[in-house]
Amino acid sequence: MQEMLGPTSYIKASPELAETVALVTDGRFSGGSAGAAIGHVSPEAPSAPIGLLQGGDIIEIDIPGKRLDVKISEAELVARRKAWKAPPPRINHGCVGSTPFMATSASTGAVLKWDHLLPRQD
Repeated sequence: MQEMLGPTSYIKASPELAETVALVTDGRFSGGSAGAAIGHVSPEAPSAPIGLLQGGDIIEIDIPGKRLDVKISEAELVARRKAWKAPPPRINHGCVGSTPFMATSASTGAVLKWDHLLPRQD
């Protein structure tokens, strides 16, 4: 999870970008960041509407309301979800390779769940 101070500083330094760009990331913020930035997007995002976005799609960001909405019809989302294929993992061995199967949502603490990997004790 990369720190986002650098990217938000670049956006803030450009008057054109500062007025028209928001950063949406799974990265983290130190407190020195400024501007429209949404961080800690959860690992399960690929199965949510945000993971189905394509170039040119419109995203509506309501900062006071704490909402991020994609402006795509439900029919288009259904079609994209049906066509979506999970990319192969970049690393498929060891601790890093097992993390995608064990990591929980950032909204619940992003802890690793081991219980489903252990043999059942019936």
